[in-house]
Amino acid sequence: MMQPTYKSIAHWAEDDQPREKLMLRGRSALTDAELLAILIGSGSRNESAVDLCKKILAQSQNHLHLLGKLSIQQLMEFKGIGEAKAITIIAALELGKRIRQSEVKDLIKITCSKDAFNIIHPIIGDLYHEEFWVLYLNNANKVIHKCQISKGGISGTIVDNRLVFKAALEHHATGIILSHNHPSGRPTPSHSDFSLTKKIKIAGEALEIKLLDHIIVTANDYYSFADEEKL
Repeated sequence: MMQPTYKSIAHWAEDDQPREKLMLRGRSALTDAELLAILIGSGSRNESAVDLCKKILAQSQNHLHLLGKLSIQQLMEFKGIGEAKAITIIAALELGKRIRQSEVKDLIKITCSKDAFNIIHPIIGDLYHEEFWVLYLNNANKVIHKCQISKGGISGTIVDNRLVFKAALEHHATGIILSHNHPSGRPTPSHSDFSLTKKIKIAGEALEIKLLDHIIVTANDYYSFADEEKL
């Protein structure tokens, strides 16, 4: 019986190459497009899965966090991406997001604004609408609780100071870090951001709950009131 001829990776069908490459060289050797190609399995009649994924990434400026913002309908606008493939891509990117969130659970102590950013960014950094969150800390600056206080639209959200401190009292927090996102991509605080920060700081002083920082988060950057000495 004739032995089957082994074909090198260069001679494999392009849709199969990412899988073979992963087995031979490991996951880190694959590009983002190749990893996505493994997820969707096949491309369209006129282009391979890899080429299709390169096109999808190009539309997202080759940033996975922007790709993660696309809806099922937006992904299905690409020829070769049906509902099942779109759902697979969204599910995979959501898992990646949750992995980042689970990793920062070990970051139990806040030592600088970057630590707070690392906790809150996976939650609100990529949103199209504004959300306001608070990190609650104990005397050792360890995060003992975090929660969403409000959810708004593209241009803002309303914050009830009483809800901020209700959770602080329930969890016996001695310090808080405020945080919200700017979907515009600009972390510069607005006049209302400064006003809200001042009101919450004053209210916290009366309850002996210290406002440690206010972090404004975007997809790639952040602004810290504490770093800028604006508290």
